[in-house]
Amino acid sequence: MKGRLTKGLRASFRPLGLVLLLPGLAGTQARADMFVLPPPQVDLVGLEQNTVARFEDTMPDIARSYGLGYDEILAANPGADPWLPGDGRAIVLPTRHILPDVKREDIVINLSEHRLYYFPKVRDGQAPYVITHPISIGQMDWNTPIGVTKIVDKRRKPIWYPPESIRRQHEAEGNPLPKAVPPGPDNPLGDYAMRLGIPGGAYLIHGTNRPVGVGMPITHGCIRMYPEDVESLFRLVKVGTRVHIINQPVRTGWVEGVLYLEVNPPLPTDTSPTLTDLTRRLVDATRERDVRINWPLAERALAEARGMPVAISLPPLSADGAGSSATLRR
Repeated sequence: MKGRLTKGLRASFRPLGLVLLLPGLAGTQARADMFVLPPPQVDLVGLEQNTVARFEDTMPDIARSYGLGYDEILAANPGADPWLPGDGRAIVLPTRHILPDVKREDIVINLSEHRLYYFPKVRDGQAPYVITHPISIGQMDWNTPIGVTKIVDKRRKPIWYPPESIRRQHEAEGNPLPKAVPPGPDNPLGDYAMRLGIPGGAYLIHGTNRPVGVGMPITHGCIRMYPEDVESLFRLVKVGTRVHIINQPVRTGWVEGVLYLEVNPPLPTDTSPTLTDLTRRLVDATRERDVRINWPLAERALAEARGMPVAISLPPLSADGAGSSATLRR
């Protein structure tokens, strides 16, 4: 499937689905959603794309083809039927991202965005870059913990030992689980697993035998990835790699003096961000810059929560001060 790129290609964009020879893969070809990192004063990577659905396409098919998850492609295309979007329907691909507001190093997981970012260490003279993948996260009663941890173990062809709580749940549903599930097509961990050093539970970054659900809050607290994505990440990261898990549903970023806003739907356990939350975020973003905000557009982005960056700053007023009062900074 080929996407039709929108105009305005920037240096920070690398086509999604590109076959790359990545450091550490020893000549192995792997798909990677890879972007050259912009300078510190620029906060966006990627480029929004669009494509046209064919009769046989489903939204999960399209999402996986472009390195996207289930929830984020549906949020970008409200009203689309997940299983039959329709032959000839234009599909927006939210492949532009405001980077999380944390230090750009190691692994960063933004839960509300359902997305993982990996910032590899680079050699002297090599351009820094980021690799990003969609993920599934913990569901309502099985939250993925927020905080800083690290990868403490890596296993290929892992054995799954279901926790007692999960075995009780399956027993109550009439679908009992064994104490250990060996590697193979019935193992929900897939072929690769990396254990996180989070106390009180076996939290993993792992693959899956059901990739259609990647990008949804459906796990028991683990981070679930497409099989091809977790294989690539597994080969690149080492035991001891730091993992910073955050929850930033409202993010702002700058590109060439233009302020962008991205709002993701809240987690199942969270309330939706309010206008007060938005105002606080925009005040922080413009504290050292004299910029006008298009408030109606910002409020619409907050209400829609489509997970795509929206330019919300306005050009300076004309010499005579003309401008709508509705668009001035509050």
